[in-house]
Amino acid sequence: MVSATVTSKGQVTIPADVRTQLGLSAGDRIEFVLNEATGRYEVIPATGSVTALKGVIRKPAKLISIDEMNAAIVEQGASA
Repeated sequence: MVSATVTSKGQVTIPADVRTQLGLSAGDRIEFVLNEATGRYEVIPATGSVTALKGVIRKPAKLISIDEMNAAIVEQGASA
């Protein structure tokens, strides 16, 4: 069993072999998820793919053409 110590600031250094098994490197984010079946927390790498974001943002009710976008940019630029 691998263990780590929590510092007074609440920080924990994840042991190297655990980082390797999770595929973590410096700057990566992790999530702590409560497993309700066991009552324990699980550490999960938060390294999702961009494709996982599909469907997060709804399609606009009205589609806007490139010409309309350009006109809006010109209008904003003129008022600035």
